[in-house]
Amino acid sequence: MWFLYFYTISYIIIMNLHEYQGKELLASFGVTVQRGIVAKTSEEAVAAGKKLTETTGTSWHVVKAQIHAGGRGKGGGVKLAKSLEDLKRISDEIIGMQLITPQTPREGKRVNQVLVAEDVYYPGESEPSEFYISVLLNRATGKNMIMYSTEGGMDIEAVADQTPDLIFTEEIDPSLGIQGFQARKIAFNLGLSGAAFKDMTKFVTSLYKAYIGSDASLFEINPVLKTSDDRIIAVDAKVTLDDNGLFRHKDFELLRDLSEENPVEVEAREVGLNYVDLDGNVGCMVNGAGLAMATMDLIKQAGGDPANFLDVGGTADAARVETAFRLILKDTDVKAILVNIFGGIVRCDRVAQGIVDAYKNMGDAINVPIIVRLQGTNSDIAKELIDSSGLNVLSATAFQEAADKVQEAIN
Repeated sequence: MWFLYFYTISYIIIMNLHEYQGKELLASFGVTVQRGIVAKTSEEAVAAGKKLTETTGTSWHVVKAQIHAGGRGKGGGVKLAKSLEDLKRISDEIIGMQLITPQTPREGKRVNQVLVAEDVYYPGESEPSEFYISVLLNRATGKNMIMYSTEGGMDIEAVADQTPDLIFTEEIDPSLGIQGFQARKIAFNLGLSGAAFKDMTKFVTSLYKAYIGSDASLFEINPVLKTSDDRIIAVDAKVTLDDNGLFRHKDFELLRDLSEENPVEVEAREVGLNYVDLDGNVGCMVNGAGLAMATMDLIKQAGGDPANFLDVGGTADAARVETAFRLILKDTDVKAILVNIFGGIVRCDRVAQGIVDAYKNMGDAINVPIIVRLQGTNSDIAKELIDSSGLNVLSATAFQEAADKVQEAIN
């Protein structure tokens, strides 16, 4: 069970980019993208449209809401403007709207800016074709993987469910990088020939180099377009970067849009806590990622669901514990909190005293039962401190005992 949580959290602890940011990153590695200009007002959108007409010759423009979620077109966040008047009207409609898609929260997300992009579906000698291409890590093999399909522009989940034979994968050995024959194989499986075949091999090679060079967790380009004159371009770009690689890319931190991120996770990051919000009813406060995974499994076995991942690290004084409690209790679905600390470097009695002090400082703010399991250095003293505190804090020694108390608390 634990590997399911590891998979989930490893994909949550990332930094998402807006489409226009993702395209700028791809273009810096030589990937051909649909050109566009970001705008925060309808006046800026019109100015962007005029500039694109001058530089690209396009008279039609695509207006795309910029939020961290897919399925924008289904919610009315992607529209075609056939004139500057259309461009202003559509931009006014989209900017400031609460966009609801299959990937947003129930209340949707507010659109603060749009991408005004060139129309690339122009008529020509052949019909445009849409493909799907993504680059990600295959955790089962430890190799990078390019997943691709001829069914671009559609939900890849639907394609996988209905026509799995139309999804191809190509694994790349990280020590070798993408080879020429692999790029050609992808172009061949997509049914391309001539100029489009050559352009696709170049596109795929550049895309993989961008994935490696930016320390990304995922590139998803849907659709990749073969234009009517056989050019291969990225019409959309979903890019997620690995937080753990940001130290190598100091400039990438400037791309972070905090308004698009979970405010509790933002607050936790600012105080140096590793916190990930989850959909559950039992809050977790743990030291060490491995123990955190085991603790979440423990909660599941007890009939609950983890409300968060929270690693307090090697220090757990009263101030840090109090901050952690306040973060957890911002989630109104939390019915109990499980504190599971292994005292190796940090002494259990100091953690226990921190919990007691934090509890007293917060007063009525703590309105759910707290189960505390402290094992390691001075754990016996810690248990005595908890048991004699007179607070609504239950101590546990064994994993099963903690699970039983969690079950009792949530029921």
